[in-house]
Amino acid sequence: MDITTALFYVFSFVLLGSALRVITARSTVHSALFLILAFFNASCLWMLLKAEFLAITLVLVYIGAVMVLFLFVVMMLDFESTQVRDNIWKHMPLAGLVGALIALEMAAVLMGGFRLTDAPVPDAAALKLGNAKLLGIALYTNYLFPLQIAAVLLLVAIIAAIALTLRGRKDSRHQDPSQQVKVKKADRLKIVKVAPTVEQPAAPVEKNEGAA
Repeated sequence: MDITTALFYVFSFVLLGSALRVITARSTVHSALFLILAFFNASCLWMLLKAEFLAITLVLVYIGAVMVLFLFVVMMLDFESTQVRDNIWKHMPLAGLVGALIALEMAAVLMGGFRLTDAPVPDAAALKLGNAKLLGIALYTNYLFPLQIAAVLLLVAIIAAIALTLRGRKDSRHQDPSQQVKVKKADRLKIVKVAPTVEQPAAPVEKNEGAA
């Protein structure tokens, strides 16, 4: 067994272990940290496959940006996962069925569509361009429509995250422009006619001459 195969087994073992801890850890923050570890080991597997651009993208985008943002969202929401963890065994049969279906679909795709012997050999001009440029050409020409769909889905996810973190406080005071526009003059100004009252001055007190 060479060093590449040994590294593959090490990274795969750590990846599977961290992925298992993502769904079994009691703390949501710990689950996010284990997910970062899983992403890092997945990027190492990409490096072994000589896909340097995908590996760097996985580290910079998912670990450096998405997971940090996810940690901030988890801390702001203060999500209580104890009740969800207690009821996790109720959903295990359905989760196992879905997992088995995904594994069968991946096995069917990998066994029938990714044969290295049938892979086309790139020409010398394509090898000079590099993986990043070739991926960019394929992404923005043949897969432009799926890229736009993914961008819309990410926008919806950002709006949903903002809506979840936006909480209204009962003791906060804010203005409602729609109610301000609907207000009429009679609602703000009321003229009341009050009868004038004039107080009579008090009579002066006379001093007693016999008083000492």
